[in-house]
Amino acid sequence: MRVIAGEYRSRILRAPQGLEVRPTSDRLRETLFNVLTPRTEGAVFLDLYAGSGAVGIEALSRGAAEAIFVEQAEGSLRAIRANLASLKIQSRYGLEARSAAAALRNLAERGPQAGIVFLDPPYAAEEQYALTLGLLGGACRGVLGKNAIVVAEHEKRRELEERYGALLRFRVLKQGDAALSFYRAEG
Repeated sequence: MRVIAGEYRSRILRAPQGLEVRPTSDRLRETLFNVLTPRTEGAVFLDLYAGSGAVGIEALSRGAAEAIFVEQAEGSLRAIRANLASLKIQSRYGLEARSAAAALRNLAERGPQAGIVFLDPPYAAEEQYALTLGLLGGACRGVLGKNAIVVAEHEKRRELEERYGALLRFRVLKQGDAALSFYRAEG
């Protein structure tokens, strides 16, 4: 795994050990940021189920103002910290060592901030998609800044709902076995 572009381009990233973690592939990250590039510069990027932190680090590398990593698995937290340290990233990030639902509730109390939200729960944890997207489209909608985009990585063969509360899907990109569903809040 490596950083694709920007300030930390080509730098190697450490992945957490174990079979539960499935890092977003370099190719899929490149596709994701080809779409997000116009919005990344200066944005607050929320990386839910962060795993290695590769997606949030890619956002920082491409000019995001801040990345907030949300992860509760201890092995993944160690990998995120190690990756940030190896790249000498000492600011412009936050680390929420808790569940995505708990982090969203906490962050929503602070008010609108995220311009981009990326979530990539374990594919087998299907209930996490509905829970997290439901919170972002409902009770925790306050975490989303104006014109925010929410992107969910999921298995290509598994379709996510078109709507989760105020979130409405506007695009799906498929690549290999994975897909990216793009949402924005109405109103």
